[in-house]
Amino acid sequence: MAEGLAEAGGYVHVLDMRPEPAEGFLVAKDRVDPTFGGGLEYHRANVTQDKQLEDVISMIAGRKQRLDGLIAAAGIQYVAPALDYPAEEIARMLATNYTGVFLSARACARQMNKYKIQGSMCFIASMSGVIANKGFIAPVYNSSKAAVIQLARNMAMEWGRKKEDGTGGIRVNCLSPGHIVTPMVEENFRRGEADRKAWEENSMLGRLSETEEYKAAGLFLLSRASSYMTGQNLIIDGGTTAW
Repeated sequence: MAEGLAEAGGYVHVLDMRPEPAEGFLVAKDRVDPTFGGGLEYHRANVTQDKQLEDVISMIAGRKQRLDGLIAAAGIQYVAPALDYPAEEIARMLATNYTGVFLSARACARQMNKYKIQGSMCFIASMSGVIANKGFIAPVYNSSKAAVIQLARNMAMEWGRKKEDGTGGIRVNCLSPGHIVTPMVEENFRRGEADRKAWEENSMLGRLSETEEYKAAGLFLLSRASSYMTGQNLIIDGGTTAW
């Protein structure tokens, strides 16, 4: 999605915990055509650390006195039955999957208000926030994504109306993907925590999705193409929740 925004002319700042960006970021950066005005830049940041996050977002916005959008995609997973789920894993999961989204959105909204920018935000939730995935035991992950969907509604309500002082006018939506082939999911298959064949059979398209299939959705939600959309949850799941 970051690459899609850059292809459309956006200058995209990518935040992650790694000291150096992953190889995929470097490949995407090399593909960006600067003649369109877009670009990709990497920053190390931990979305669970409030001050660190505020400092990075403030620095980014201060460069051009604007910040137009946010895609909050940080997420971790832990698979275990509810009866055996360690309390420390519950706290760790929610710190990233929920609190990290909250802090990211708040940091960006503060900068949007500071520079009077009517921006747009996309929270990456999951179809797991509206259903229980058959055969996949991840109660905290699933409920954390449900919390993100509800958070988007509430922030959309708080920040949606433009005020006389020029603040507000910020749209907030969720994107809820279905099953995506990512390193995290491939690890679930390797450990026997999920059954790829069962997931494919549960999709109306009979397959899992690739990350590239969400590129245009991110561009849609952050651009004027979705200018009258806020507080909503866009589900792209191959029909899994439509049975």
